[in-house]
Amino acid sequence: MALEHEEVTEQIIGAAIEVHKTLGPGFIESVYEPALVVELRQRSIPFARQVSVQILYRDVRVGRHRLDFFVANQIVVEIKAVRHLEDVHFAVVKSYLRVVGRSHGLMLNFAKTKLEIRRVSTKGFSPGFMAS
Repeated sequence: MALEHEEVTEQIIGAAIEVHKTLGPGFIESVYEPALVVELRQRSIPFARQVSVQILYRDVRVGRHRLDFFVANQIVVEIKAVRHLEDVHFAVVKSYLRVVGRSHGLMLNFAKTKLEIRRVSTKGFSPGFMAS
């Protein structure tokens, strides 16, 4: 059984693996992010970087947040460079997914000797998304 958005997800993972293979671990997230931009563009994968979203509570704006990447208007991609992914990292990505009304995300942890790739999924969503 094929996963939903499998093709675009595999393209993102391939791009991230190339970045990790080339740069290796040891840098901070702000190094990997522009490198992934280069790789996504090279592969003609459509994406938006640092997408600003408004957080709504009962239809009132209560804050803003920026997504690392929103790929093909389908997949939220969060970049990390941490020793260990924690439960809170997954909770944050799930919150982002609900805000943008999508159910599929990827967490990419570049701090490991082998790129750590975690799929994140959620069911249901909040309509409280506005990109600007």
